[in-house]
Amino acid sequence: MEEELDESMFWLEFIVSLEIKFRPDIVPLYKEANELTAIIVSSISTVRKKLKATTPSK
Repeated sequence: MEEELDESMFWLEFIVSLEIKFRPDIVPLYKEANELTAIIVSSISTVRKKLKATTPSK
């Protein structure tokens, strides 16, 4: 999911670089994709911490 969001953000940037007139329409989409990426990264980090805390040491 994180990779797909990253790729989507790339293409949004690419569209704006080709045609600046689309920027007002793209900015909210880019912002939402960025927020979703932050949520996913935070969730992954939380799960890893919880797994590490519950996994017995060898």
